[in-house]
Amino acid sequence: MRFSVLLPVLLLAAPLVLLAGCKKEAPAPQPSASPTVAASAAATPPPAPAGQARKVDESNDSYEFEYAYPAAADAIPALKARLEADLVKQRAKLATEAQEAMAEAKQNGYPYHPHSFSVDWKVVTDLPNWLSLSTIVATYEGGAHPNYHHDALLWDKAKGAQVAALDLFTGKQALSSALRKDFCAALDRQREKKRQEPLKPGDMFTDCLDPLDYTVILGSAGHQGFDRIGVLVPPYEAGPYAEGAYEVTLPVTAKILALVKPEYRASFAAGR
Repeated sequence: MRFSVLLPVLLLAAPLVLLAGCKKEAPAPQPSASPTVAASAAATPPPAPAGQARKVDESNDSYEFEYAYPAAADAIPALKARLEADLVKQRAKLATEAQEAMAEAKQNGYPYHPHSFSVDWKVVTDLPNWLSLSTIVATYEGGAHPNYHHDALLWDKAKGAQVAALDLFTGKQALSSALRKDFCAALDRQREKKRQEPLKPGDMFTDCLDPLDYTVILGSAGHQGFDRIGVLVPPYEAGPYAEGAYEVTLPVTAKILALVKPEYRASFAAGR
């Protein structure tokens, strides 16, 4: 049971290029452009040697395993080591759980459907000091359908370390407040488009959500700094499973820039 078959509509690769400058179906209203941020004062590391995209694809009677990451990640030794360690960990976990499930199915006389795990890291944006990645983590454990959620990875090239996107800001509550109005307006536009009818107050899946309860990714359309914030919402949160994931892209506004920690301010730019 391959994920390429199970999720042809849901995956769409949209969250993987969400912030790379492509137009979205339902972006928030765009503010007037403000001056871009000056170039980072921090020392920019020299260009990394070219990497090579990596993909592992295994299939047997008990499980199907896919794990991939791009050349941009392979070119950073510390990040490559982290991803390789995760690859080994996830494959071992899948193999163990699949063998246990297969044995249980045989013991109880019911059919066994191979378990699956799939990750394909994609570049959101690649800046001189930062590499922003995102992926869909898709799993199948023998149920009615596969499940999936989003994940993100932000790599500080100058420090050689992973950094949580929200750690670049002074406070989660303040950032949530700065994003929430535009986020919920964009989310509702997407809901109406998918449902092909206006939202009705009181119906299921019409509530406004806290954007920071979900996966946040940073991207850049202008390639001068982070000028986009993406919020990736999995199924069952903003709508029923059949509607798939919701992906909202918002520009970095002056209000958001004011919430960036001083040491990261030079890595951001105003969004258009």
